[in-house]
Amino acid sequence: MSNRRSRFEIYVDILNEIMGGAIKPTKIMYAANLSYKPLKEILLSMLEQGLITEIPGSSKDKRTKATYELTTKGVNVVRYYSKAKSLIEISNPKDLD
Repeated sequence: MSNRRSRFEIYVDILNEIMGGAIKPTKIMYAANLSYKPLKEILLSMLEQGLITEIPGSSKDKRTKATYELTTKGVNVVRYYSKAKSLIEISNPKDLD
């Protein structure tokens, strides 16, 4: 059984997925293992914070309304989180006992 992710970890997971090429909401949703409603709320929050930008969809494809890409701030968050995680990662949690 795995531990629940914190909201921050979910944000970083979404940023990682966008950085990795999942730019449409459905792809991000499946890659980050979220349901649609929480994803939309988080994407809106990320837009407000300047972590991602929304690119309007084309008029040809009615299904895809928007895609997302990282801003410089979003890329920095991913880099800093990855660096911090690598500095404090514990190989075996049982070592803490």
